[in-house]
Amino acid sequence: MDVMTLKARLHDKDRQRFFLAFLGGKAIGLVVAGLAIVGLGPWIIGTAVHAVSPTADPPIADVVNATNTAWVMVATFLVFFMQAGFMMLEAGFARTREVVNILQECIVDTCLCALLFWAFGFAFMFGVGNSFMGHEFFFLNGAPSTYGGTGIGFMAFFLFQFAFADTCSTITSGAMVGRTGFKGDLLYSIGVSGFIYPIIGHWVWGPGGWLQTAHNGVWLRDFAGSSVVHTMGGMIALAGAIVLGPRLGRKFKRDGGGLPPGHDLTIAAIGGVILWFGWYGFNPGSTLSALDFEGIGRVATNTTLAAAAGGLAAMAWVYPRFKKWDMGITINGFLGGLVAITAPCYWVNPFGSIVIGLVAGVVVVLGIDLIEHLRIDDPIGAVAVHGLCGIWGTWSLGLFATGQWNDVKGLFWGGGTKQLWAQVWGNAVVAIASFVVGYILFKAVALTKTLRVSEEGELEGIDIHEHGSPAYHPESAYMGKGL
Repeated sequence: MDVMTLKARLHDKDRQRFFLAFLGGKAIGLVVAGLAIVGLGPWIIGTAVHAVSPTADPPIADVVNATNTAWVMVATFLVFFMQAGFMMLEAGFARTREVVNILQECIVDTCLCALLFWAFGFAFMFGVGNSFMGHEFFFLNGAPSTYGGTGIGFMAFFLFQFAFADTCSTITSGAMVGRTGFKGDLLYSIGVSGFIYPIIGHWVWGPGGWLQTAHNGVWLRDFAGSSVVHTMGGMIALAGAIVLGPRLGRKFKRDGGGLPPGHDLTIAAIGGVILWFGWYGFNPGSTLSALDFEGIGRVATNTTLAAAAGGLAAMAWVYPRFKKWDMGITINGFLGGLVAITAPCYWVNPFGSIVIGLVAGVVVVLGIDLIEHLRIDDPIGAVAVHGLCGIWGTWSLGLFATGQWNDVKGLFWGGGTKQLWAQVWGNAVVAIASFVVGYILFKAVALTKTLRVSEEGELEGIDIHEHGSPAYHPESAYMGKGL
């Protein structure tokens, strides 16, 4: 059919009427068929065929519990993914000779923590017992369908808390990079994940923990872990760095040296942003309720604003020293903001979050300066970021809590000093207990001659000495070898 014939038929009135009638009939037929399916389908299936027996709607409590459990599982996956962030951050800030050791340590820590938390860590922390530690759910025996009064599926709650425990152990390793023997790492990881974190954590979060006992109507508040995870991890890291001593050849600033630069700021920056992303499981997930839509949004917003303020504050604080925009300190600055907002994120408003983040960014810089001045070798800045910003974040709740949610009110909102004092002394208990017990643990591991790698091994490079392989293989090493 040529073009002229087609044009002629398109302008033919009879053909146009036929086409419109045909199209209209098809449309009417489709509408009728659709109405029949909608109207008669349930009757045909339910009464004629009897393929599906009618059932009552599930109880509303089951729907709520299922929804909240799904939310907690999503948050769990985000928190677990933080391990990838830690691996990249620590590896990027370290030297090339230490990268494989960091990656292996983080992976094995996760494996150990999972089994230890299953065997007795969860029981110590979240089992009903006394004010010091729990003593039920060993090996998850006797687990009910939901945990306590949360309505969250028991196993989902276990996984969520395992991801938190894994974070604490990984924080510890950041200050011990480059000179910790792998056998020693296994030993201290058992102590941290299996005993220190669960038992001290029980005091704050476990049923009947003694730091939850009200004094003058208030007690230590820690929504998502500035004290339980970060202060504890940072203080254990400090103890480990002191017992280990500095890496060979490490020259401190007061002696004319300084912190060696990280070998790959690209992966360090990506690792830091992955941690920021994972924090959206860490903080909003701690609501344990998908139905608390207002709380989830507020917590996520506060988390974002504190991180942003912390990164800018740290960068600006350091700029006058060198007239350079320092990438490493910017990364640690926004991480410090994230750590600080973790305890008060539910009870403060956006403006308070920004102030908390700004102060945290400065705390990071001053904390790194202090650790360097004390001649403590902390390659990643774990003590300043997690330990000191964890302390500041816990205290800040007693200053900036607005009283709009759960009647938690800080000093700047007319709440007086009662909540602030509860935050200070409760956090001091966590910090001191973590440091003292951690110091004893590291001293005990040192007696086994496994905590620190040998001088020969450190000079050779811990990756080669402990793991038999460097992280980076130059192509020239394989030329002509058929690989």
